[in-house]
Amino acid sequence: MTNRAAARRYARALFDVSLKEADPVQVGVELDAFAELMRTNAELERALISPAVPAARKRAVVATLVEIAAASTVVSKLLLLLAERDRLVLLPDVAAGYRERLLDHQNVVRAEVTSAVPLPDEVIAKLKRSLAQVTGRDVLIDTKVDGSILGGVKAQVGSVVFDGSVTRQLERMRARLGQE
Repeated sequence: MTNRAAARRYARALFDVSLKEADPVQVGVELDAFAELMRTNAELERALISPAVPAARKRAVVATLVEIAAASTVVSKLLLLLAERDRLVLLPDVAAGYRERLLDHQNVVRAEVTSAVPLPDEVIAKLKRSLAQVTGRDVLIDTKVDGSILGGVKAQVGSVVFDGSVTRQLERMRARLGQE
């Protein structure tokens, strides 16, 4: 089993348990905080993912961190389990998988909107309403600027791309002219 597949399984199990035993949003916050702690502290990360450090030591470090952070029982159990199995390297992917499950549970979808120039807030709000209407879900928009699209907007929601960029329209015109 690949690391990504294993991380998805852990995320799914954590989400299922958090629905029954805890506040899923709080669990996500705690999980993200621990993943961020590892990401921003290079020494800690090296120690927790190094095969040279025994799993028992990793578990002891994680137990101390969990106690200091006063993490929920659900998150504590997962982190200790990952430490025991020497799988803390999966934590960033577990956290990402958990966030996706939580958004799905909340009926929220992410959209990546790319434009040639930064978009004003009112345009982003209008795009958000339009995408919410099309998807039937609430929409979280991440914006990117890419001058190569010349103008217009390109939105990606999951695997679906809504391409209203000038570049794409020019490509369509070229294709039509080539057919005639």
